[in-house]
Amino acid sequence: MKVFDLSCSQEHRFEGWFNSEQDYDDQCARALVECPLCGDRQVRRLLSAPRLNLSRSGPEQSPPSAVQASNLTPEQLQAVWLKAARYIVENTEDVGERFAEEARRIHYDEAPERSIRGTASAEQTAALAEEGIAVMALPLPEIAKSRLQ
Repeated sequence: MKVFDLSCSQEHRFEGWFNSEQDYDDQCARALVECPLCGDRQVRRLLSAPRLNLSRSGPEQSPPSAVQASNLTPEQLQAVWLKAARYIVENTEDVGERFAEEARRIHYDEAPERSIRGTASAEQTAALAEEGIAVMALPLPEIAKSRLQ
């Protein structure tokens, strides 16, 4: 297994895991490698030290607190953000374009309470806020919506 440090044209840094260097080249040629943050497919390899995939030793690390997050590098912040985005995707129901309607149904006890996500226009979001329905805009890249191999 080859682990490469990669960067997109927006300078987001991330790792890519490939069976071989040829596998990486082949996937890039077919535009299959994309940035997990923005979906950009203009990806390049960065210089990196070789890595050994050894068994884990030491205690499990917990996510950084808000105070610790201020000391993170941009790459570490991106990794934390992507982990949070994947958590949201895995723990919410995607209601798509029915988001505003479903949020109202939940708010007015016409549907079971649950965590949902979907799409809403700025006007729909403003109308929900006027009704006292709290929503939060969170753009999610497509890669966060799928499981990585």
